[in-house]
Amino acid sequence: MSAARRALFLAATAALLAACGPAPAPQTTNATTVTELDYYADEQGSAAWQKILDACAAQTGIKIERQTVPTAQMLPKILQGASSKTLPGLLFTDNPTLQQVAATGALTPLSDYGISAGGYYPGIVKAGTYQDKVYGVAPGVNGLALIYNKDLLTAAGVRPPSTWDELTATAAKLTKDGKYGLAFSAIPSEEGTWQFLPFFWSNGAELSRLDSPQGVQALTYVTGFVTSGSASKSVVTWNQNDVADQFVAGNAAMMINGSWNLARLDEQQSLHYGVVPIPAPKAGAKPVVALGGEVGAVPVTSGPAQQAAGKVLSCILAEPTMLQWSKAHAYIPSKTTVAAKFGAEQPEMQAFVDEVGSARSRTAELGEKYPKVSQALADAIQASLTGKQPADQALKTAQQAAGS
Repeated sequence: MSAARRALFLAATAALLAACGPAPAPQTTNATTVTELDYYADEQGSAAWQKILDACAAQTGIKIERQTVPTAQMLPKILQGASSKTLPGLLFTDNPTLQQVAATGALTPLSDYGISAGGYYPGIVKAGTYQDKVYGVAPGVNGLALIYNKDLLTAAGVRPPSTWDELTATAAKLTKDGKYGLAFSAIPSEEGTWQFLPFFWSNGAELSRLDSPQGVQALTYVTGFVTSGSASKSVVTWNQNDVADQFVAGNAAMMINGSWNLARLDEQQSLHYGVVPIPAPKAGAKPVVALGGEVGAVPVTSGPAQQAAGKVLSCILAEPTMLQWSKAHAYIPSKTTVAAKFGAEQPEMQAFVDEVGSARSRTAELGEKYPKVSQALADAIQASLTGKQPADQALKTAQQAAGS
């Protein structure tokens, strides 16, 4: 973590503790304990989240026992716990998995705890809704934007692109001397789908029909960066951390990546970067990115512990806590008014804030069917980028595999 962001993190923590007030008197041995499960394993994210939990434990007088698992293990652990009725009291899970978990009957509506969906971005509410009931809400979300090397763009005499045509031309002009104009992740998993969806959705395609003309055009467009040489063929093996490595090393002038990587970029004193929204197909249009981040949900457990989990979640979703969490972990607050304040205070995050209003929940259209469709789409992206199939055939195959 850079000195600047470390200072911001410490200030955010201090403000959070102050906002929560003094810790209550010591609790008796009968004090309620809530077990919380998350996948914040990276140093910055884990430390920031622990401060949030500690502050809410102090405010509510509820003991919080935290469990952390790797991201890939999270959903299997939750589904196993739902089956055996051994889920923890509070979950913070990737938002596309919420509806799949809710479909098992293992979660409780947040209205049971007086938690309202009012004031949140519509896409965030949809991400936590299953069969017209809100089962999960995020204190903050993340997303993707176009991050560019200011020095390289200035030297080439180009401005940050805002349309597809401009992105193509800029990437081509910046590709030289063994360096690529653009880097992105296209691995055959949700990560690859997540990076492609802004192009897919912004062009008017829908997940219910992967092989629509709009979808084919979007995949053809993205594939063009690899076939033209403006992006490396290795994008099919790069995850988002690998993409950041390439950008930091100077091997790519621009990258599609998330807000969580800004702290890493800040550590590079010689790197001057800027952030703009992902270019849209036409001038004046807004990109449609996929909402990232984790939703908090309260599983069915027992009366006292279940109500205690609801109190902890209410604390985490309180506006002061939401703002401090977002500052500490480079997320965007989930409430519109808090996000506006946050963007004004954090200029480097403004592009991400600008995108949230038009962002979409990955499960809003398909619900618990989304994971199967996502994998089919990820496989199609791989097939097109590696030249195994043209975009139209790859997406036709994907539509058949998705069965939707």
